[in-house]
Amino acid sequence: MHDLHNNIKISKALSGGTISSSTTTVGDIIDTAGFGSNELEIFSGARTDGTYTPLVEDGDDSGLSDAAAVDDKYLLGTEAGAAITAANKRAKIGYIGPKRYIRLSIVSTGVTSGAYIGGSAIQGNPMAAAPVTTQVN
Repeated sequence: MHDLHNNIKISKALSGGTISSSTTTVGDIIDTAGFGSNELEIFSGARTDGTYTPLVEDGDDSGLSDAAAVDDKYLLGTEAGAAITAANKRAKIGYIGPKRYIRLSIVSTGVTSGAYIGGSAIQGNPMAAAPVTTQVN
């Protein structure tokens, strides 16, 4: 076994909460500096209706004043493929683009009652990794 625990960072990308209308729910800005891998996770709890599709944006400004939708060539998986259409589901989408800052937002459509939706950012392959340790059995 190798040490994953000390070589990843997990951050809130989108506060969990009920989305009860067709809208765009904007998430937190994630700084990718110091990490070679970035994965965004989307999850649902209770869901009555609607489709919840991730929108990944990137930019060089820490406030993402230059935010733009990420070109598909910089995504691992697709935003449509990571859409949440059922209760208690998880989806993921990877980012391999050149920009320093990313943001996960959720575009909800067909909503009359809604769903509980949230998201996390998992960053790995740190530039300053903990030493490789293995467990001896």
